[in-house]
Parts: sequence; C-alpha cells; structure tokens
Amino acid sequence: MKILRYNKPGFSKAVAALQRSAEPDEQVRNTVAAIIAGIREHGDAALLSYTAKFGSATLRPAQLRVTGPAKVDAATRRAIATAHKNVFAFAKKSLRKTWSTRNAQGALVGERFDPFQRVGVYVPGGTAPLVSTAVMTVTLAAAAGCPEIVAVTPCDKTGAVNPALLHALRHAGATEIYRVGGAQAIAALAYGTKTIRPVQKIFGPGSPWVVEAKRQVFGQCAIDLLPGPSEILVLADASANAAWVAADLLAQAEHGHGSSILFVTDSVKLLAAVEREVRAQAAKLSRREYLTEVLDQNAALVLVKSLTDGVAIANDFAPEHISIVAKNEDALAKRIHTSGAIFLGGWSPVAAGDFLAGPSHTLPTGGAGKSFPGLMADMFQRRTSIVRLDARSLRKSVATIEQFSRIEGLDAHGRSASIRFE
Repeated sequence: MKILRYNKPGFSKAVAALQRSAEPDEQVRNTVAAIIAGIREHGDAALLSYTAKFGSATLRPAQLRVTGPAKVDAATRRAIATAHKNVFAFAKKSLRKTWSTRNAQGALVGERFDPFQRVGVYVPGGTAPLVSTAVMTVTLAAAAGCPEIVAVTPCDKTGAVNPALLHALRHAGATEIYRVGGAQAIAALAYGTKTIRPVQKIFGPGSPWVVEAKRQVFGQCAIDLLPGPSEILVLADASANAAWVAADLLAQAEHGHGSSILFVTDSVKLLAAVEREVRAQAAKLSRREYLTEVLDQNAALVLVKSLTDGVAIANDFAPEHISIVAKNEDALAKRIHTSGAIFLGGWSPVAAGDFLAGPSHTLPTGGAGKSFPGLMADMFQRRTSIVRLDARSLRKSVATIEQFSRIEGLDAHGRSASIRFE
C-alpha cells in the first residue's frame, strides 16, 4: 500500500498519480473487434467457438439456452427474495412518469415513458458468481415493465451455470437465459444470432473485454454505462473505527484485478491503525491472492491536512463508492458530486449496497462518475416526446415557425405550417 502524507515532498503529484484511465488497452480493443466481427459474420458458430476457446464448455446451439430448475437451499432463496424486494421497491419509486402540459401557444406537449421491449443483461460468473448483480440489474428491467429480459452469463467447463445465480435471474424476472459470457455474449445481444435475437439495450458490468465490447457495439443498440473494476474511497476523521474502515476497504479489494481502494483521513492515529488492520485482516481472508494484488498495486492511504482537502481528492478521483465516517458526515456528503454511491456513517458498510439496500450496485468507475450516474430503473424506459396542436395553437405558432424557416433557409418548413391556413 502507498502511504501519502500532505506534509511530505511530492504529495500533490503522488495524489494526482492515483487517477486511472478508463481507456481500453489496444490489445483488448483489437481482440474485441475481431470477436464482434466473427459473431456478425458467423453467428452461433462463432459464439460457440469463442465460448469453448475462452475456457467455458463446448456446446451445441440447442444447449445455449438454459432450461430446467435451479436447486438452491432455503437460506439462499430467502436472501435473494429479501434483496429483490428492496431493489424492486426502490426501482418502482425511481421510474419516470408520463406527463403533459400546454405550451405558451396552447399546444399539448409532454413526454411518454415506455419500457424497452427487449433488453439484454450481462451478469459476470467467473471467479465469483455475482448473484447480487442478477438482482441489481434484472429486477430493474422487470420493475420498468420490459416484456423480454435476456440474461447472459458464463458457464463452467461442464456447461453448468451457478444454481444460485440461475435462481436469482429467474426470481428477478429474466425471460431468457443463455450460458455464454465475454465479448462474444455482448456481440450476440447486439447483432443477434440464429439462437439469440438482438436486443434494444444492453446492461450490466463485466471484464475489460465485456466493457470494451459494450463500447464498440454502442450505436447498434443502446448501452447503460461502462462499469469496470470495483472502487472504494473511505473519507474519515478520528471518530471512525479503524477495523470497520479496513473491512470496507478489503471487501472491495477482494474483487481483484483492477480494483482500487483509497483511504483519506486527517487523523495520523487513524491512518496508522487502518494500515495495521488492513494487513491483519487480509491475512485471514480466503481471497488473499486477489487482495495481495490490489494492496500492492492499487491501494493508497492518504493523510490530508483537513477533510476539506479530502473532499477535493474524492471529487477528483470520482470513486464508484465513497464511505464517509465523520462527525460532520452529512455536510461533507453534500459536497461530494462525482461518486456513484455515497454511504454515510460507520454503520453503513458498502456491502449493504452491494447486496440489498435498494439502489443498484452497478455504478460508474474509472472516473466516469464525473459524467455518468449509476444504473437506474428509468434507463430501462424509452422516452418519446408528444406534441398535439389544434387550429388555434398552430395559428399562434405559425409566425415563429415561418421566421425560423427564413433564418435557416428552409422554406418548406414554414410552408408546411402556413399551408394549413390558405
């Protein structure tokens, strides 16, 4: 872990170096482009070939779609049902509503929000089957009323999909499930194959290859956002519990490669205590291999002169998650404008947001929080503007229409309005 202190030479430069780029690696970009081209040209044949090549099972087209029951224990079913209830309720609250009004000329104008008719959801299933991601994505599509919700997730070498993940997908509302992953799955959703019909919009997190595939198919279909490896920034004063802070940091670090953890405090004592706790707790956790990589490459503990300086660092870093544990945490939170999600107080572990609090845990990473929000239910809605004029409102509008037509040199535009009064 890097230890950065405001009173040491080179501090500002070292903090600036913590920034990360969401730009794809050239090799990833080229590999993904070739995969997409293969799917477009060869459809199912390419999809099956890439699935076998990249470590999953050797399948036939008829085996792509997942059928049959998912056997899970009662505790797993309860956990999924509990999380689903919260996420569904939150999603329903955040949907946009159709509305209308009259403009200054008396025309009826408004917006209509309809669910996308066919959406695709990618759910990772590699080193950790992200059962919670199924709940945090598919549930939103169902809450929005999408009639066709197509889920794709990798299978293992035998062709099996994790039973808990499969149960979560079905419970959340997936109408079709396919045992494919990687960039090839994104390409199949975007362009379609004989087995998988194309979708209107693709959602969900994934590996760098998945994220790059989403970027490259944008335009063929819509894309939610480009979420990458997990990130957390904890901003705390001396009132924070060092063990709890360390546990929050390690919870995100265990996602492994590319994940970033950042701790910012104005307390010398707390910084030292958190450093000790991180090392002690990491030694006892099961995913030590993943933790070690993140702690060595993408972890920093930062001592600032004041938490005001910490807020500036947080807004510049734009973390996926920020946890604020301080006596004035509410005031500090109001000044955070770039994080995907804000967790307030010592009793709010980020894992609660990961699994069941209500908002989706699919959030912007790589600094994208400066421009993009996290996944929301209204992203599963398609907006249409509605306009209705009558003779009276058009008569009040025609002079303005004709003037714009003259300004822009588009006389047919003006004529299309004035002709109605000839």
